[in-house]
Amino acid sequence: MRKKLKQILLFLGFVLCAYHNLIAQQNSQEISPPEYIKTIQLYGGNSEFSGTPIFKLGESLKLNFDDITGDESDYYYRISHYNFDWTPSSLYKNEFLNGFDEVRILNYENSFNTLQLYSNYTLTIPNQDTRGFKVSGNYMIEVYNIDDEVIFSRKFIIYEDLTFIKSYVKRSRNLNYVNSRQSIQFEINSPNEILRNPKRNVKTLVIQNNDLKRAITNLIPQFTITNSLIYKYDQESSFDGGNEFIGFDSKEVRSSTPDIQRIELQDIYHNFLFTDIKRANRRYTYNPDINGNFVIRNLRAENSNSQADYVWMHFTLECYESIGDGELHIYGNFNNYTLDDSTRLKYDKKSGLYFTKRLFKQGFYNYKYVLVRPDGSIDPGFISGNFDETENEYTIIPYYRAPGARYDRAIGKGTGNSRNITN
Repeated sequence: MRKKLKQILLFLGFVLCAYHNLIAQQNSQEISPPEYIKTIQLYGGNSEFSGTPIFKLGESLKLNFDDITGDESDYYYRISHYNFDWTPSSLYKNEFLNGFDEVRILNYENSFNTLQLYSNYTLTIPNQDTRGFKVSGNYMIEVYNIDDEVIFSRKFIIYEDLTFIKSYVKRSRNLNYVNSRQSIQFEINSPNEILRNPKRNVKTLVIQNNDLKRAITNLIPQFTITNSLIYKYDQESSFDGGNEFIGFDSKEVRSSTPDIQRIELQDIYHNFLFTDIKRANRRYTYNPDINGNFVIRNLRAENSNSQADYVWMHFTLECYESIGDGELHIYGNFNNYTLDDSTRLKYDKKSGLYFTKRLFKQGFYNYKYVLVRPDGSIDPGFISGNFDETENEYTIIPYYRAPGARYDRAIGKGTGNSRNITN
């Protein structure tokens, strides 16, 4: 009897462990918002652009989003801490959070003088309930409704300023990619913190243009010099150079611009962009951009968060090359680099062009076109091309888990830009 009971308990233990691992994997994925939640902006520190915030421990976090149902729904938030690989850390909430979460977002405002009604919600941390963060590392904020259903979630990273990082952007040493890829080489200097067994305990995250979904995470130091860890990889740390983002500015919905061909007023304003073309078979041309980001603004508003209107933006793409069973999408930080039905272009046989429309809040937006192949992989250069001259911004975050520690600390932040690329 005892033996049988022991087997049952062991089996239940395996089941609970498997269930916990499944939940952990599910929780580590960002949840995309439903159709009625628009324009999610997440800022950290003094950053002027939304995206995946990377900010110093002690600085503030700000979340802003719209509910276009406009019915003043109640929304709540919770915060979780994660390891480097985005599995839940073993820290209890009171070990990484000063105060408490799971409280209602109190600061909201209904839209004013807009054709599209919406409620704009703003959350700032620290606040009277959540007074700040205690430790560095990976975090996720979830926004949920009164029925405890998660509406959306977003990742952010908090770092401690414990290391100094030098970075260099190089052209690929592989002649097949010398004109199309950019390799990131860097050094992590730790003057005060001894990084023990760095090949095992130090992890690195390398991000291009704040696109966390396509980051490089598998680099280990090749060698050390005194207190410096050296990473001089080539192909292992290389990104497709891509091309400069294209963009549009809808700060004035009733006037055409160099990007907007014509305007129609139906239920709300519709802006029709000029037809974009395939740039992969053309020479690289420098075009200033903001590396895939966006800025909300209405030229006639005092507060764009609640006074900027929504506009249906119509995209048209000329592409005569076969894409097989793949799909073409618009791509950018405007929706956290997410590919879904709202970004997919459809082919029109009559005109031979690809079309889509998407609801955007007034502002300046960067975007590009990417090909999603049948296996789910993204080809960012199919339409735009890949060029080593492209200006891209890179971010390097090192993580360290000391022997016996229970979580991965983010111990610095380094940046680099390909405008200074060398051989």
